[in-house]
Amino acid sequence: ACICQKNKRVTNCRLVDGVCWCDSVGSGVSVNCDTLTSKCLLMKAEMTGSKSGRREKPKDAFEDTDGLYDPECENTGVFKAKQCNGTTCWCVNTAGVRRTDKHDADLKCNQLVRTMWIIIEMKHAERNTPLNAESLKKFFKETITNRYMLDGRYITNVLYEKPFITIDLKQNSSDKSFGDVDIADVAYYFEKDVKGDSIFHNNRLNVSIDNEMLHFEKTVVYYVDEIAPEFSMKSLTPGLIAVIVIIIIAIVAGIVVLVLTRRRKGKYVKAEVINFSLWSMCRE
Repeated sequence: ACICQKNKRVTNCRLVDGVCWCDSVGSGVSVNCDTLTSKCLLMKAEMTGSKSGRREKPKDAFEDTDGLYDPECENTGVFKAKQCNGTTCWCVNTAGVRRTDKHDADLKCNQLVRTMWIIIEMKHAERNTPLNAESLKKFFKETITNRYMLDGRYITNVLYEKPFITIDLKQNSSDKSFGDVDIADVAYYFEKDVKGDSIFHNNRLNVSIDNEMLHFEKTVVYYVDEIAPEFSMKSLTPGLIAVIVIIIIAIVAGIVVLVLTRRRKGKYVKAEVINFSLWSMCRE
């Protein structure tokens, strides 16, 4: 792996004959990091990201919108593929995050799908001194390796695009060795630490970079599974239908009022014209 010093909007960097080559975001075109990247590729990469300048998320990345629940666990400590709350059930991934719509108890979850990629995105508060990207990268790599005992090869990227910090953890089924901690566990510990609710006993995480504390305003975790999630719009249908019905009724009512008003106004004008004509004839 290598760092593209002349272009930060790249991915999949590798050394080829001593030269750092990376894939430009948005186009996938390989660029030579020893020279400037073309303006066209740079513009495409910039437009590919969100308006805030953050890196584009993978198509199948999704958030945990349910939060804490009382899970069913296997004897090994992993999540059972099917989770239920009373008569409502859903399927989860190895991170315990719902990856299907909610159904009744007849729902079948054939396997516990592995979360192979976790993206942790943090927005930091204003600082007195600018953040040094290399110091930041070094801090988080060392922290995740030492504090959470994750093999460094699973930390594939630490990206800084002010004020956003993005950490990529990747660990597919074939990569993980026996005894390796799981990236889902690491992400959970890390998220709790960053939000000030550490799971460690009397051992809070202090994020100090270049002798200044780093405070976070927002932290979001995205999950990418080995098999794409199976969400549909069904779970949103009742509320969505209610909103749509209200909007349609309001629009129809407005149209009806408008039509009736115009008709009444038209008859009134016509009557005025007729009366004026009769008055003119009488005068003659």
